[in-house]
Amino acid sequence: MLDLENGEIRIGASDMTLHFYLLSFLEKFHERFPKIKVRVSNAPTPETLEHLALGRIDFGVVSEPFEARPDMEAIKIREIQDVFVAGSKYQSLQGKVLSYSALEELPIICLEQNTSSRQYIDEFLQANNVILRPEFELATSDIIVKFAQRNLGIGCVVKDFALEAIEAGEMFELKFTEPIPKRHFCIIKSNQNPISTAAKELLKILLV
Repeated sequence: MLDLENGEIRIGASDMTLHFYLLSFLEKFHERFPKIKVRVSNAPTPETLEHLALGRIDFGVVSEPFEARPDMEAIKIREIQDVFVAGSKYQSLQGKVLSYSALEELPIICLEQNTSSRQYIDEFLQANNVILRPEFELATSDIIVKFAQRNLGIGCVVKDFALEAIEAGEMFELKFTEPIPKRHFCIIKSNQNPISTAAKELLKILLV
């Protein structure tokens, strides 16, 4: 009980997993255990895995793909979909069914190479004999959406980031001959590092 009154939780999460998954659960947890300190290390998936291996966090919320060490356990918690989106300048592409090779002729806006999301897209496109040469490589997906809204290129993001703009008619999703395979958010924890009582309580909420 003392741990649940004065404890601390250390979590690793990317902007994406924090915004579209973890934040609502943290709100519920804070209502139940207001005295517990929550420290969030905001970093891409590879860095979160490193923090976990070094015992700097209790667990991480990450996005596929990643290579977990044998002593780590990964639990899939939510499906996500990568898409390419565009603004009004590219209206001629709306409704068309494109091949992925068309992306080689378009200005692309995507995440930096040190992210699992960029790795996933690059590997998928390379399997389709397509190499991305982005006009812009940005640190966060919400900035990609803003760049695409301003017609600076075709944005590559997880759909959640662009959904509001798509539903408002400010952007549209490009269609291709086959969709990009879906992937997942995952909770990842180490079997080597004991976690706090407070962290165990949060995991119960996350995994209900």
